[in-house]
Parts: sequence; C-alpha cells; structure tokens
Amino acid sequence: MTRPFVKMNGAGNDFVVVNALEQPFAPGDDQIRALGDRETGEGFDQLIAIEPSDTADAFMRVWNADGSMVETCGNALRCVGWLLMQANGSDRVVIETAGGPTTATRAGDHRVTVDMGKPRLDWTQVPLAEEMDTRGIELQVGPIDAPILHTPGAVSMGNPHVVFFTDRQDDAFVIGSGSLVEHHPLFPQGVNVGFANVLDRDHIRLRVWERGAGLTKACGTGACAALVATARRGLTERKATVVVDGGELVIDWDAETDHVLMTGPVEIERTGVMSI
Repeated sequence: MTRPFVKMNGAGNDFVVVNALEQPFAPGDDQIRALGDRETGEGFDQLIAIEPSDTADAFMRVWNADGSMVETCGNALRCVGWLLMQANGSDRVVIETAGGPTTATRAGDHRVTVDMGKPRLDWTQVPLAEEMDTRGIELQVGPIDAPILHTPGAVSMGNPHVVFFTDRQDDAFVIGSGSLVEHHPLFPQGVNVGFANVLDRDHIRLRVWERGAGLTKACGTGACAALVATARRGLTERKATVVVDGGELVIDWDAETDHVLMTGPVEIERTGVMSI
C-alpha cells in the first residue's frame, strides 16, 4: 500500500505528515523506524497522522523516529494547524492531541501561533518518580562534589521536560548528557532534556535532546518549557525569543490566562508517496 505525505518543518524540526482523516494510518514500530531513517527512508524527527476528532477540527497523532508514540509536539502543531487552516480557509483551528486540545491561529505568512495551554508544574504532572520542587529538582550530572549540570527545572507541556541552565551546548555535551538523563529513573515516562543558555532577559539559546528522537534542530514544547523554567527562576521575563538550531520561536507565558503561546514559522519541504 502507498500513502501520500507532506514533508514539513517548523524551525528545522522536521515531520512527515499523513492525512488520515478518511483512511486510517497505523504503521508498526519497524515501519516507522524504516521511514524515519535519513539514509534509506524519508527521514524525520516525528511522523504525524491527522485523524478525525469528535471534539476538534482534527486529532494529531505523533510518533518519534524510534517508533514510540508521544503525547504532543509543538512545532508539528503549527504545521498541522497551517495545513488545516489552508484546507478550510479559516484563521483558527482546534487540534486534539493525547496531551490535550490546542488552538492554532494564523500569525502572518507561514507563521502560526499555538496556544499550548497551562504548563503543568506539580511533580505528579511532569511526572517525577518522587516529590520535588519542580523549580529546581534534585538531579545532577558529573561528580557529586563538582557536578557539570545540576538542579534543573522540570515542566510538562503535555509531555515531560527537564531544563538545565548552562552555556555548555556543544554537540558532544548535549548528546552525551541528554541521552544519559532521558532514561533516568526519576522520569518514569522518560524525559526531553533542554540545555538553556540565558543570553538576556528576553533571549534564550536552547538545544534539546528529544526523548525518542535525539538531538533535533528545534523542539517547540522544549522552547515553551525553557521559557517557563527560566521565568520561574527569575532569569527571564515571561516572554522571550528562544533561539534554536533551526530558527527562532517567540514564547509568551501569559500572566492573565497562565497559558503558554508559541509563535514560529512553518515550511513545506516537499510532497511524496510512501510505501507501507
């Protein structure tokens, strides 16, 4: 069987998007891993299916390149939102995810704002394996008396994130530390690992090791988590530009609603047909 797809990216975080509104799409783990291979398959950070929803314009299902299914993906929400708005001619759509409903609105030419909802800040919501203050959890990397990384913030944006505050952001460091922390027993569902360098009160340089995907050019929920974590520690304001490898995202943690708004670019790379 063959299925058409659209290859898209949001600030460099790339996806293969499949329309499953009328015909179900249920690939197996091995098929997803084969499709995600950048040498022999289509190559992507996440595989996305747009499915019917009884409560929203559509349901967005997300698989990582390793075959694991995850709750949501911020950059993919912008891409799916843009596709849905182009299809129905509207400026606003509601997208249901396993992490909860999300609203996407037009923010310019190939730019979309996504309301990511309220950050989940209790230790049970991240979730953590034991009770901790999520502004700075008891976790460190390196020697006990001289840790390289320590006391990160923990946030759920519909998926679990831990954010270290550091200017160490080279590939080897992010890959080594991120892969180590991703499966730490403190995180029963695994965790996305952010490395946030606060440049000033409204600029953050961020790199993210994504759970199940590895080092990616951008992570939308990671950018939201980084802003929330840095603002909670008093390092930034509640609105900042987050610079990722693939571009820039503007994150606004609205004081009145407590919702996190993410604005960023959408790009269509190509269309194609996959065998599955």
